[in-house]
Amino acid sequence: MNFAQFGNDLYTGERSVPVVARRRRFYAGSIVMLAIALLGFGVKGLNLGLEFNGGSEFRVSASASTDDFEQKARVVVSDTGEASGVNVTKIGNDSIRVQTVKLTDSDASVVREGLAEAFDVPVENVSATFIGPSWGATVSQKALQALIIFLLLVALVMAIYFRTWKMSVAALVALGHDLVITAGIYAWSGFEVSPATLIGFLTVLGYSLYDTVVVFDKVRENTSEAFATGRMSYAQAANLAVNQTMVRSINTTVVALLPILSILVVGFGTLGPGTLLDLSLVLFIGILVGAYSSIFIATPLLVSLRSNEESVVDLGKRAARHQARVAKQEAAEELVEGHLEEGALVSGAPEAAPGERSTITGRSVHRYAQSGPRNQPRRPPKSKR
Repeated sequence: MNFAQFGNDLYTGERSVPVVARRRRFYAGSIVMLAIALLGFGVKGLNLGLEFNGGSEFRVSASASTDDFEQKARVVVSDTGEASGVNVTKIGNDSIRVQTVKLTDSDASVVREGLAEAFDVPVENVSATFIGPSWGATVSQKALQALIIFLLLVALVMAIYFRTWKMSVAALVALGHDLVITAGIYAWSGFEVSPATLIGFLTVLGYSLYDTVVVFDKVRENTSEAFATGRMSYAQAANLAVNQTMVRSINTTVVALLPILSILVVGFGTLGPGTLLDLSLVLFIGILVGAYSSIFIATPLLVSLRSNEESVVDLGKRAARHQARVAKQEAAEELVEGHLEEGALVSGAPEAAPGERSTITGRSVHRYAQSGPRNQPRRPPKSKR
């Protein structure tokens, strides 16, 4: 069976992935991932870039020798007495970036000349800049304000649109789940946190929210029908919604990740560290985690939050009674059909045509034909004396 047929079966309900029924397993998996992410903060911590810590940056550009570039750069900086806190990275094929703590003007001139001599380039090819920590603090403050405003607006809009605050809570928990895991993986990777990383985090939250809202919209549609008909419980209707949107979520995620993956491959192989690589890494991790949370965390959590509501409990009882009646009726029909087929075989009667059933007299009548005296053979009239 191809993927398209599998998705069609999920949408129609012929197949079902028990996401809601097994939600405790997914909760446990998320708890493990969150623990690993939080451990990354404690063990390695976030590698804040120069924009946040402040310091001096030197760039050796154009035709610089990259043989043992890290060792050469560290030796030059150590001559100023500032051997600690040196970060040396290769950018592209022939450019070197050296980041240090704040240096005086005289020390910066010494390092600049030393780098030019070590990499055999003119002094003009070595740039020196200083970035104060106040700039990074301002960026962090603005990003935090933007995040708080974003979350408040999300909670308000979702509560109004879906008419229940529990959907807002489930969506915000899923967003927090994505943010912590993404940042934790970023900490374990040791990649530098730059302003581009913050932009990536905010983008990831927006993407994750979009995916969750799509699933929740289908949940609302299915549960509204369930409340009206009483044929499915709230959990069953929500699980059907997850199955119906699962293939769409997977396809959207794959389409979004493919170009980001290509940027990552080019970044790691050719470009080296930089804004493009920082942004693509956080987007790749965040979109992947966001797709997981929208399917396996947000909707199951919503079901858990609403499971004790009186209306939801009553719906579950109605659905159980309806499904019991349907199961009993199907069992009775199978039993009747089995007896009819057995009677036909014993009497040697021909097999009934589709839509008909065989009778003990051998006649084939439609399965919905009225049984009783009207279908019995007529008795001959009594002779008159």
